[in-house]
Amino acid sequence: MRGLNLLGWLTDPFARIGRISLFLLRLLVQLLPALARPRLIIAQIFNCGARSLVIIMLSGLFVGMVLGLQGYSLLQRFGSESSLGVAAALGLIRELGPVITALLFAGRAGTSLTSEIGLMRATDQLSAMEMMAVDPLRRIVAPRFLGGLIAMPLLAAIFSCIGIYGAQLVGVGQMGIDSGTFWSQLQSNVELRDIREELVKSLVFGVACSLLAVFEGYHAEPTAEGVSLATTRTVVSSAVLTLVLDYLITAAFI
Repeated sequence: MRGLNLLGWLTDPFARIGRISLFLLRLLVQLLPALARPRLIIAQIFNCGARSLVIIMLSGLFVGMVLGLQGYSLLQRFGSESSLGVAAALGLIRELGPVITALLFAGRAGTSLTSEIGLMRATDQLSAMEMMAVDPLRRIVAPRFLGGLIAMPLLAAIFSCIGIYGAQLVGVGQMGIDSGTFWSQLQSNVELRDIREELVKSLVFGVACSLLAVFEGYHAEPTAEGVSLATTRTVVSSAVLTLVLDYLITAAFI
């Protein structure tokens, strides 16, 4: 019996990856038909993106301010405090922007998607749509997946911009760094390659977090406890997968 339990514990993650992969293939088939209803997609971009703006902007501002304080303290030891703009911009654009945005997205928008679809499952709305020959993947899941995928890069860009502004507030306004030096150093050292890395990361994180959110909601047990467990799995799985993918993408760009 213990051997069977151990075998199940070892094989469950691979079985889960297989189920998610098959679900993704089914979802990809429905993406083009879902584009025929742009209003549904726009509504989900608003739900995932616009409703996350407050937490994204506040977090970006304070992360940038903390980065400005810590960066100035570190660079001052080497007499390079004038490079604070470069350090803050590269840290936000290449790493902190897409990663923290993905974690916040999973906690705000991802849980919302999972609980919404899970409640549809619990109240038999998805089953009713199937009985009426309406594919829930096309009508419900695909627009939410596309909404999250489109919203993630936009949120990451906003996070990085607000974070750089926060670092400038601290560096220029509090630490006395020359404003022209701050921005000129930033403009001359931040390259298109750095922005491309942020774009790639945010798109990959958008696919991962949105996919896990709709998958967990679609396959949630039709009970209150099942929906709550699915929501918890969404946050935990999205956070872990984001950090794993971040390492792989960063290693690929170096």
